[in-house]
Amino acid sequence: MTTPPEFAKLDPATPEFWNIRFKANFTPWDQRGVPQCLRDYLAAQPAAFTFKAPLRPRRVLIPGCGAANEVRYFIDRGWAPTAIDFSPAAVAQAGAQLGLLASHVRQADFFGGTILPGDFEVIYERAFLCALPRTMWAAWAKRVAELLSPANARGEGGLLIGFFVEDDNPKGPPFGLKSGELDEMLSPAFTCIEKIVPTDSIPIFAGKESWQVWARR
Repeated sequence: MTTPPEFAKLDPATPEFWNIRFKANFTPWDQRGVPQCLRDYLAAQPAAFTFKAPLRPRRVLIPGCGAANEVRYFIDRGWAPTAIDFSPAAVAQAGAQLGLLASHVRQADFFGGTILPGDFEVIYERAFLCALPRTMWAAWAKRVAELLSPANARGEGGLLIGFFVEDDNPKGPPFGLKSGELDEMLSPAFTCIEKIVPTDSIPIFAGKESWQVWARR
């Protein structure tokens, strides 16, 4: 295993904590590809376009996107992704690899006023929650509930999809959830409709993460 570089002690709630890691190319949380659970999930969704009646692409927000590996995959399958990160170095790296699709990535704070309720139908979680200090988790749960619309008369509401990490290690990042902690945070506004153990986890998340889908009530 490669010895990690020595970094200055900074708060992971600040952009600079992540800037120095991206600039040093030290991103052990980055799968550098599209996870199989996401591939399977999108393959099971109705096609975004048909010959008879094109459907409006589903708008998906990817907070804390890092290198934004999944953006191209979402687009290829007819979705409309917006990837955000508050780290300028992360946004630069994502833009460089996306080329002509770089307009789908922008620098923004998930908790800031530029991301508005109703702008997105789906939020995709990938190593964002576990990057946040635990003191911010209640604010995260409140924010995802605020951004995603409640279910309508047909039972259709916003969806939170992605990967969640369970780990009792008090140190981080990644900051892992305790058993039942995610349910406690999300159950007031969401219902869990899918939970799967991935088969292609990268070492930092192996044996600790699950793919989950939560429906807004």
